[in-house]
Amino acid sequence: MTIDRKTHLDSLAVFSIVGCCFLWGLNQVAAKAALPEIGPLWQAGLRSLGGALLVWGWASLRGIPLFQRDGTLAGGVAVGLLFAAEFACIFIGLQFTTASRMVVFLYLAPFVVALGMPFIAGVERLSAWQLLGLAIAFAADAWAFAEGFTKPASGPHQLVGDALGVAAGVLWGATTLAIRASRLSSASAEKTLLYQLAIAGLLLTPAGMLSGAPLPSSLSTIAWSSMAFQIVVVAFVSFLVWFWLVRHYPATRLSSFTLLTPVFGLLLGALLLHEPITPRLVVALIGVSVGIYLVNRPVR
Repeated sequence: MTIDRKTHLDSLAVFSIVGCCFLWGLNQVAAKAALPEIGPLWQAGLRSLGGALLVWGWASLRGIPLFQRDGTLAGGVAVGLLFAAEFACIFIGLQFTTASRMVVFLYLAPFVVALGMPFIAGVERLSAWQLLGLAIAFAADAWAFAEGFTKPASGPHQLVGDALGVAAGVLWGATTLAIRASRLSSASAEKTLLYQLAIAGLLLTPAGMLSGAPLPSSLSTIAWSSMAFQIVVVAFVSFLVWFWLVRHYPATRLSSFTLLTPVFGLLLGALLLHEPITPRLVVALIGVSVGIYLVNRPVR
């Protein structure tokens, strides 16, 4: 199947990726709200399984084939394992380091994509100005979350959590690269997403069982709402849009926009959890905007 790939981001792509970043930032708030009742590995596993069922139902209604032999099995298993490993690193790492440190390390992913994509698609090679823009955007995010680095250490194993955060960022970037380098680059977004959600759900749900944190017999309205949001809106809708974008638009430019996610997380945390908005956040918003402009400005 021939894919109509763009060389730049149009208004539809920008609107879609910014919307995804907003939802991913809100997801942090939703997951945090449910953590007292549902353990992190349980959340990751159940969200993935629920999202996989929705993707299967959606594809069935639209007549999109998911199980025919098209040479995507190897790539699908690879990205599924990467996806599961990424979330395992995030949730396990959060036991040893702070969320602010974790999110900074996680958003190393755009650098992984920027460095790896030229080996996959030469047309997506970034110029020096675009690399500078990516660096500025990441530095702005690091500045916004720098308070997390100046607080007392999280514990004797904080280095382990930080290392897992770096690994999660690398795995996220590697997942994007694996999609573009494999036969999944010409597969439907639904099939690409199903590989990842199904494999992650089948691996992380048993991990939740083995973690020793049992599921509660009943859930509060907040916990139910959080899980419904994570399954339907995040795991199903936003990921489906993301993988559609990766198939049709330059992955390096899309990845630069994901640096908005932690900023949205801070804004939503301030609005919904009454966390303070500091001058660092204002600097981050300006820096991310400048960085994204440099990455996506027209090349003369």
